[in-house]
Amino acid sequence: MYKLNQNETPLFDALMEYVNRETLPFHVPGHKKGNGMDETFKDFIGPNAFKIDVTVFKLVDSLHHPKGPIKKAQELAADAYGSKTAFYSIHGTSGAIQSMILSVVGAGDKIIIPRNIHKSVTSGIILSGAEPVYMQPEIDKDLGIAHGVSPKTVEETLKANPDAKAVLIINPTYYGVATNIKKIAEIVHNYDIPLIVDEAHGPHLGFNDKLPVSAIEAGADMCSQSTHKIIGALTQCSLLHVNSDRIDTRRVQQVLNLLHTTSPSYILMASLDCARRQIALNGKELLDKAIGLADYVREEINKIPGFKCFGKEILGTPGAYAFDSTKITITCKDLGITGYELDTLLADRYHIQMELSDFYNTLAVGSFGDTKEGMVKLITALKEISLEYYSKNNKKICFPDIPEIPEQILIPREAFNSEKTCVSIQDSIGKISGEFLLAYPPGIPILCPGEKITKEIVDYVNELKKAGLFVQGTEDPDVENIKIVKKEDAVYIDVT
Repeated sequence: MYKLNQNETPLFDALMEYVNRETLPFHVPGHKKGNGMDETFKDFIGPNAFKIDVTVFKLVDSLHHPKGPIKKAQELAADAYGSKTAFYSIHGTSGAIQSMILSVVGAGDKIIIPRNIHKSVTSGIILSGAEPVYMQPEIDKDLGIAHGVSPKTVEETLKANPDAKAVLIINPTYYGVATNIKKIAEIVHNYDIPLIVDEAHGPHLGFNDKLPVSAIEAGADMCSQSTHKIIGALTQCSLLHVNSDRIDTRRVQQVLNLLHTTSPSYILMASLDCARRQIALNGKELLDKAIGLADYVREEINKIPGFKCFGKEILGTPGAYAFDSTKITITCKDLGITGYELDTLLADRYHIQMELSDFYNTLAVGSFGDTKEGMVKLITALKEISLEYYSKNNKKICFPDIPEIPEQILIPREAFNSEKTCVSIQDSIGKISGEFLLAYPPGIPILCPGEKITKEIVDYVNELKKAGLFVQGTEDPDVENIKIVKKEDAVYIDVT
């Protein structure tokens, strides 16, 4: 199956050699193997983490110019995932996504993206100076969430924009729903441009056939994965994969060097090295267990009055081609409470912390670390909440329709860098936004920099705030005011 020995952990081994030599450190960081660290923090963390918190030198290699153990560790990651080249990203998948975008488009280039993008995508577009062309994902109004973008939407958008330089897809979604990524890859490649994939929520997909196909298996040219989300790497650890000659790997390395710190954490990189070994050697068995527990809790939740927990029954609906069953979306609108309220009850009363919540749902992420006892605790808490709220339900939870994508007047970078002035939301209608506005559900930006603010958007934001939803993106935390472009004589784009 693998060409290389996946038992190896070259970077972790190099760090262990450094520790076992009892090397005297005259290098940064200044805590010198923990000797100079605050004692309370050191006692809690323990001594070993400090021993491998080192800087760049020959034994442990350099992330910016890998020639030794980091180079070999990245080669093992590529072998495990079946990609042409793999790069470590220790500034998260946000940084990896920005690197993907900067590797394929530049100033003035068109890039086709879904509207329900993570903000790191727009950050990458701002940094690159590219022009975004938005696709609307499929909206599930019953669940109040966005699924994937359909192949038909991708094809129609490319026909309307044959000069696009790349297409970016989110797959799977935060809620575990995948589109037909293989079909989309075929459509994009008919235009001989790269398909790049935000696969933040799918670093485990290629290791169990009960899960949706991975981006690499589907033929994507490049993808980024949050190895800290599902598999065992530490927070901030991600992988960026290149899988075709449409992508210049030398360019990717240069962009990563531009964005990465020159003092990357070897603790984080060592955890990536070992997490790759774990999933390569034991991924199928570990995922079988995680999937089994998630399926069990889903079945039990569906027996509780007032709760629903969707599974593979949603497949076949627009934008839902495959489903990652490790994701447990608990819909509570039939209880007469929002997902935010359920999230708060679970956290404050039962000390159960969920991954996210939205208007209708709260999300539990299944992984290798789950136990049957933990799942039973969640089920028991939900049963108690059902008893408290189900019989008293006299409130209908109904999420308002999302406004149409507004007119794009300026490219995001031009709007972001422009001179701006602050006005009240009510007085912003007809102006060009210099900021973001977004809310959950379903995670689609209401407004991006450079777009024209409409009355429909302002009314929608007011409805969200009345319902107690968390609207964000503006400098004003209360979202009473928004920054607009002061001078509208910047570089305009042709939106005809």
